[in-house]
Amino acid sequence: FGSGALIVSADKSERIFSERLYCARCGIGYEALDPRLFSFNSRQGACSECDGIGSLPSFEPDLLIGDPTQPIGEALTASLKPLGGALWRAVKQLGAALGVAWERPAAKLTPKQRQRLFHGNGDGDGGLIGILQQQLEDAEVDGTLLAPFMNESPCPTCHGRRLNARAQAVKVDGAGIWELTQQSVAACLADLSQRRFSGREALIAANIMKEIVPRLQFLQEVGLSYLTLDRRADTLSGGEAQRIRLAAQLGSNLRGVCYILDEPTIGLHPRDNAMLLGTLTQLKEHGNSVIVVEHDEATIEAADLVIDLGPGGGVHGGELVAMGSPRSLRQHPASVTGRFLGQPRRRIGPVRDVTDRPRLKLRGAAEHNLKHIDVEIPVGAWTCVTGVSGSGKSTLVRDVLYTGLKRRLGLPSGRVGTHKAITGGTEIERVVEVDQTPIGRTPRSIPASYVGFFDEIRKLYTMTPEARQRGYTAGRFSFNIKGGRCETCAGQGKIKMEMSFLPDVYVTCESCNGQRYTDETLAVRYGGKNMAEVLSMTVEEGADFFTAVPAIADPLRLLHAIGLDYLTLGQGSNTLSGGEAQRIKLAYELGKQSRGRTLYILDEPTTGLHFADIEKLIDVLHRLVDIGNTIVTIEHNLDIVKEADWIIDLGPEGGDGGGEVVAMGPPTEIVANGKRSHTARYLRAFLNGNERRPVSA
Repeated sequence: FGSGALIVSADKSERIFSERLYCARCGIGYEALDPRLFSFNSRQGACSECDGIGSLPSFEPDLLIGDPTQPIGEALTASLKPLGGALWRAVKQLGAALGVAWERPAAKLTPKQRQRLFHGNGDGDGGLIGILQQQLEDAEVDGTLLAPFMNESPCPTCHGRRLNARAQAVKVDGAGIWELTQQSVAACLADLSQRRFSGREALIAANIMKEIVPRLQFLQEVGLSYLTLDRRADTLSGGEAQRIRLAAQLGSNLRGVCYILDEPTIGLHPRDNAMLLGTLTQLKEHGNSVIVVEHDEATIEAADLVIDLGPGGGVHGGELVAMGSPRSLRQHPASVTGRFLGQPRRRIGPVRDVTDRPRLKLRGAAEHNLKHIDVEIPVGAWTCVTGVSGSGKSTLVRDVLYTGLKRRLGLPSGRVGTHKAITGGTEIERVVEVDQTPIGRTPRSIPASYVGFFDEIRKLYTMTPEARQRGYTAGRFSFNIKGGRCETCAGQGKIKMEMSFLPDVYVTCESCNGQRYTDETLAVRYGGKNMAEVLSMTVEEGADFFTAVPAIADPLRLLHAIGLDYLTLGQGSNTLSGGEAQRIKLAYELGKQSRGRTLYILDEPTTGLHFADIEKLIDVLHRLVDIGNTIVTIEHNLDIVKEADWIIDLGPEGGDGGGEVVAMGPPTEIVANGKRSHTARYLRAFLNGNERRPVSA
């Protein structure tokens, strides 16, 4: 009769009872609970302060000053002057107001001076952070230029939990939803598996738990037990994201489906391959077809049928070299892949004694899951950081070592991972991360311009009789400036078509037919070739064509040596894979006049590489070390691990079970004495040519 509300009158008092979430005494009421309340991507559940992100960006004073021992004025000149005249004029005005404090190092400022420098004095003067905040809010300013000086701190309203107070107030068995999602997959699976519900709660939970627990098990089966459930998607590697999608398919129990996976082993240690291959076998046994594009030896060995394409790359590939079982490939003389399967691997490069080499020492690294570890890196040698997936490799090398060294060198570094100190390694004057980010995002950027020999090609064309007669300068042969380029496509050879709800596509320019230049420019020839024909040459063809011009031929030979002889000189950078972009960056570094005092950092450089290409990469990395540089690679691939002069093996497991130094030393010592090391066990079998299928831990 009361539609869910009831007033009970007793002992001359009244009490109101309601089926709704309403308290008559305090006057607070809530709508019925809805699943969207617990989603930080919905308006109902998201924290209003941070919009469900869990953190707020803010300018970090320490990130603005690279070297705290350097005078404030000099430090800010290096970091802020390149960002634009308007910003720098405002900063100089602040410096004039600060007076003598402007000439002092940040480490020697009084608290009052530091407050005034960064936050102002409260009378409208906003200090450095106020100036930068105004720049960030200016629509005409590129905010990405200010990103290195910003840090994300937990939202003070939701404390990093992403949800509003109402969502956080709801508990199940004493726990809020954010307490579960902060756990790793393995921890959450163990937690939920041991929870017991009774009575009415059991009836409610039964079907829900049947949905949650198997999904957690699927994530564990594909080797992602170390990931926390609230991990941001933009921090996942390509392999991790692909394996998450694979876990979702496992839960669908579909049959008759053809699954296609492109290098699912990216980021996986050989120990973890067993779980992934077990998952693929499970999909097959359910009546599905599984097609895998892969270079990993264990995955190839586990396949029922191998289709080997080649024999080379680019113009040298595209043929069916062999098709059959993995064992039959070994007997096929034309199969490059077959020559590597099941064969013992021997070190390609020289054996370096690192006993007496100076050491770069990192003390007390404690970022993310690192357990206050100390590591040493020999200077002028090749160090490989390895360990099972999620053991803390990238955190150690990229978040702590790389950013810490950049700050020590007085360069903008962003937030530096938690550690006590970095000592030694004074011989290192430069630190470079050779990653797989694109060298350009449009056809305007090409390998020839990135490596640097395109300028030499243009100079060569200006020296031809035809160009001199017409008065052409080097700018005439640039497709990035007006004069000699096709103006319809602005020298790109392609025109970008915006597709509204679909990704943009590039179509060949009809005016120049993709040649980038005007007919007048293309009338100039060198060796019978015009500029468009030169840009369409492969690296291999270009090296032969420009043999007589060392400034052009030498960089082309480097690209050939690194396995990129199939690329064309004018290939748009937006068409290059991550591995190709990384190797072009290596060729650029090799071609520079170097004093040999650089630390190079490479994160999984073998991604997308065949065994034969890895051998070429190994040769290039040894050449960098031989001229006095230091190399640190993060890698699971045993072809790379065996070449290192020094191994740092983290683990023993991933996530909370990792972050320790399991073994550290030369490869021979690791193989002989690494009892806790999963890497040592697999490396031992790898060097002996034993069966490559994953073995149980």
